[in-house]
Amino acid sequence: MNKKAVIAMSGGVDSSVAAYLISNQGYECIGATMKLYSNEDIGVSKKHTCCSAEDVEDARSVAYSLDIPYYVFNFSDNFKENVIEKFISAYENGITPNPCIDCNRYLKFEKLFLRAKEINFDYVVTGHYAQIEYDTEKNRYILKKAVDKTKDQSYVLYCMTQEQLKHTIFPLGGMNKSEVRKIAEEKGFVNADKHDSQDICFVQDKKYYDFIEQYTGKSYPKGNFVDLNGNILGIHKGIIRYTIGQRRGLGVSISNNPTFVISVNPEQNTVTLGSEQDLYTKTLTAKNINLISLEKIKGPMRVKAKVRYRQPEQWATVIQTDDDTLKIEFDEPQRAITKGQAVVLYDNDIVVGGGIIQ
Repeated sequence: MNKKAVIAMSGGVDSSVAAYLISNQGYECIGATMKLYSNEDIGVSKKHTCCSAEDVEDARSVAYSLDIPYYVFNFSDNFKENVIEKFISAYENGITPNPCIDCNRYLKFEKLFLRAKEINFDYVVTGHYAQIEYDTEKNRYILKKAVDKTKDQSYVLYCMTQEQLKHTIFPLGGMNKSEVRKIAEEKGFVNADKHDSQDICFVQDKKYYDFIEQYTGKSYPKGNFVDLNGNILGIHKGIIRYTIGQRRGLGVSISNNPTFVISVNPEQNTVTLGSEQDLYTKTLTAKNINLISLEKIKGPMRVKAKVRYRQPEQWATVIQTDDDTLKIEFDEPQRAITKGQAVVLYDNDIVVGGGIIQ
């Protein structure tokens, strides 16, 4: 009896080629697009976005060409609660969120995963660039970086559980993007030349703070820019407009030197400014942790860690202080470690785990 797979199809080239590869391996497949929001709901035009009608038609076209059934699953309520509203709340509280990680955690590998189980399918398949292997010595599934390091998405997948890894397939993990494009072109997929999605899918044609104001109908009060000693430097335009390390759009400087956002204090409605050197620190605490390659970190462990998606990993020592807390000390000070972002730990190409920076 053939194994059965639900293929998450966004309408992009990666998920389309993933669908082709899995259907060619003899799996009984269905294609599924997750409807996460309506464009009108988030105040944008019907222009191309990851949840547009055009994307649905692209996914449907590919599924039809592969002769696999195709469905649209409406997860918009869950997306609103676990991604959009969490995103807004974070900025309102001086935190910089990562909505792509939340989407993977709560939608692709929770809601879609559960839907696959409900209809008695064995696997969820996505177009992510990462690799899953089973370590017989550890008796654990492990997550590894993709072969194409320029496309590697392991950082945004660190929250996957052992059960999810067991029932997930990443067909593109061992491929280069150029190979994926070539397959799409050879198969005549309508999206073979489609650009990769960028940035935050639900924030279209505007800055994130414009989206927040439009979505909530709120205007956020002005407050004081202050220096590290609490001296008032000027007036900011609302704390949702500022993130750690930001330099542009401040409209104020310290002694004519390059000036950066050092911290955001929602209780006092202040934004602290300082110099480049004030952004650097060697330590962080992470909570809401998930470990993959091992069940628990026993004693100090040498790892490489990254505190944002595009950052190269940096050498560090990690200690697990309780069931849900990691303390990490970098060998060298790191720039703009930001509350709300993920820190992900690596042992060579293997994802050890990660958590949310506190």
